[in-house]
Amino acid sequence: MSAAILIVEDEAILAKNIATYLTRHGYAAVIAGSGEEVLQRLDELRPDVVLADYALPGINGVEVLRRVKAFDVGIPFVLMTGHGSEKVAVEAMKAGANDYLIKPVVLSEVKLLLEKLLGQERLEGELGYHRRRMAAEGNLDGLIGKSPALQNLKDSIRQLLAAEAGMVDGPPPAVLITGETGTGKELVARALHFEGVRKDHPFVELNCSTIPADLLEAELFGYERGAFTDARQRKLGLIEAAENGTLFLDEIGDLDLRLQVKLLKLLEDKIVRRLGSVREQKANVRVIAATNRDLEAAVRKGEFRADLLFRLNIVHIHVPPLRERAGDVALLADHYLAAHRRRYQKGPLALSAEARAAMVEYYWTGNVRELKNVLEQAVIMARGSAIAPEDLRLSTTLRLQTTAAVIDSAGSTVAGAADELNVVIAERELLVRALAQTEWNVTRAARLLGISRDALRYRIDKFNLKLQ
Repeated sequence: MSAAILIVEDEAILAKNIATYLTRHGYAAVIAGSGEEVLQRLDELRPDVVLADYALPGINGVEVLRRVKAFDVGIPFVLMTGHGSEKVAVEAMKAGANDYLIKPVVLSEVKLLLEKLLGQERLEGELGYHRRRMAAEGNLDGLIGKSPALQNLKDSIRQLLAAEAGMVDGPPPAVLITGETGTGKELVARALHFEGVRKDHPFVELNCSTIPADLLEAELFGYERGAFTDARQRKLGLIEAAENGTLFLDEIGDLDLRLQVKLLKLLEDKIVRRLGSVREQKANVRVIAATNRDLEAAVRKGEFRADLLFRLNIVHIHVPPLRERAGDVALLADHYLAAHRRRYQKGPLALSAEARAAMVEYYWTGNVRELKNVLEQAVIMARGSAIAPEDLRLSTTLRLQTTAAVIDSAGSTVAGAADELNVVIAERELLVRALAQTEWNVTRAARLLGISRDALRYRIDKFNLKLQ
């Protein structure tokens, strides 16, 4: 949709030239010849930006500004004034003008100024939306489940939040969140921020694996004009943008070694320096990092600094994989089924008993994220009111291969199961071997198979297995 620009100018030729130029560049331009006309049509026009001359017949541009801001303070307003009228421009800025132009105006400058104002307005709107969305998601209720593993996770978060609430100075300690891909590490980070003492300040998130090292340095630390070839103006870094708030560095294990040194300095000295600058400045930012890598192994390989790991790992929170959260699969399935059903405006839709059982016994290598995506696809493709197991399109082969690998690594041979082409027989053979190896300790057997206790009990009943 084209932005509507209201041009308030009594010089008809100038007004027409500005309108023609802006229309040519994709704007919807409307002309008003006086302030009184603006006030009569303001409710009808509701412009995205007002561009007004100061010297108007009747009420002047500053008075028009005051009336427009009284109508809607969010409408950007630019005042045009002649040479020698800088005092008028200052008066206008004090009255709430967003900017001003000195006549004779240069049309290209008008366009650049409008792009800046409209871009800033859109950015503020988007930031407001993202802040509201993240705040809504950033609480412990976003971690869905009642399993002991998840309750332990929530208890750890509550304990940390309570300790931080009693702090007397300085930023809260750095936190390292570990866990497999898709377990919800970012939800934990948001909960720590939006339920913590810094909830009214920025939450800035950056994935270290998605940006090349050179660009990542500029994004994190910012730069001064001329710091490198394309640095035409100063840019605020994400560390400064997170001042008094939280900087969440996802996939920290992929951070370049050179940047690890700079991040270490931030954590130790609480200072930051933009690229191309000689001045260091204090940084009051809380750092939360997350990874699915074994950072201790990375340290041994020389891929991650030991001193940085020490600084990041002041508080360690591990997010358990879904297969260790017995009973949570069904709760998560119901939650995401309802969410996707609302999103796609589907009618009554439920999981069949067979589909629900298939989800409970599935390995979920992609954890909660995989479960969410599987259900979204099922909702989209569902033809009736019930989702069948085949609608889920779960990878039985992947599950059986993973389970077989787990048992094999524990020292049990699975040759009989691997050679068996019948999937049902192969699955039963794996269960029998795991139960025999653990002397029918269901908890240990489930851990060996990489599934939940509920999933194992379901299979024991399914195959009518009994202790011999």
